Amino acid sequence: MNASDLGFLVVEDDDFQRQVIVGILHKLGVTKISEAAGGIQALQVLGDSVPDPIDIVLCDLNMPEMDGMEFLRHLGGSRSKISTIIMSALDGALIASVKKMAKAYGITLLGAMEKPITPAKLEVMISLYQNAQSAQKRDSPAEHKFALEEILKGIREDQFEPFFQPKVDIATGKITGAEALARWLHLEHGVIAPYAFIDILEESGNIDELTFVMLEKAATACRVLHDKGHKITISVNLSLVSLSDVSLADKITHLVVKTGIEPRYMILEITETAAMTEMAPALENLARLRMKGFGLSIDDYGTGYSSMQQITRIAFTELKIDSSFVKDITDSKVLRIIVNSSIKMATKLQMKSIAEGVETKQDWDTLKLLSCDTAQGYFIAKPMNFSALVEYCSNELL
Repeated sequence: MNASDLGFLVVEDDDFQRQVIVGILHKLGVTKISEAAGGIQALQVLGDSVPDPIDIVLCDLNMPEMDGMEFLRHLGGSRSKISTIIMSALDGALIASVKKMAKAYGITLLGAMEKPITPAKLEVMISLYQNAQSAQKRDSPAEHKFALEEILKGIREDQFEPFFQPKVDIATGKITGAEALARWLHLEHGVIAPYAFIDILEESGNIDELTFVMLEKAATACRVLHDKGHKITISVNLSLVSLSDVSLADKITHLVVKTGIEPRYMILEITETAAMTEMAPALENLARLRMKGFGLSIDDYGTGYSSMQQITRIAFTELKIDSSFVKDITDSKVLRIIVNSSIKMATKLQMKSIAEGVETKQDWDTLKLLSCDTAQGYFIAKPMNFSALVEYCSNELL
């Protein structure tokens, strides 16, 4: 998709600045440009039957009559699929707050640009839109809604496989582990990502069926890797929903030992997609798993149910900093402070700090400066099937 194919709406009350932005868009090859001097006029433009549809809105925040925040609220309320770029000369912390607000309203937000706007900044934002559209086309099969019966049938017919995303030591650049992520290799729809089936399995009380399939396949993969000389750990997600069964820890231990792997090479990532309603059996299971030698990781740290409180209850060995804190860490002072404090806390508690969602070299460099232990994300490698993981590990030995 070329820039010339996209329709833009520039919402800016300052006439001179608006014309500058329009001029930059023209230089970048954009030909379909609408203009608005404020939020009210912008809503009118979007409501009118304009010749060319609007794909991207560039919106100033500080405008008279209807400011950018009110405009974004109306845009979110319309459930429009238009993507938005925030423009402002306001304080970075305030812009970060507005970005979160926009996402909460359901806005498809490409990002925020500090003024003055430059061709380089705009080009980056347009490329983000183009990449997102390409990814959406690749992932479109996952938009199919699956019934519980279909998912369970897929599990029982052995259609689910772990894809592995490497976890790398930031100081040395060496692979130390990998996270096993469930993928449904659907016979008709191709590779289906977890968001299409995890919630349904949890809500129906069937998540254990998938968990034990992933555990067995991940432990077997770990054993094969060790046999090939790659002594890494493998992480598997464990839902809090599963922890109400007091026999869970023994079942997991038996399954892993049966594959020929010592529990210390398996890490169970505790996902906080549900509240810990049955506290006592959950804590008993987790204590027993640690006693057996398993690693325990608090996943998506900072986003779940009372993450700080969970650390006081459970003997975690890893703290995984959520990608929402890692993204934009280079440009956000607030995010750097939050991540830095999380890393320091993990160190003092003798836990490994792991940053997930590392997508750029800038993210990597910033995390290295903050002395984060481990990184995981697209900058390092995307999730891959087992044969690709073996090749990835083998290349490190060359």
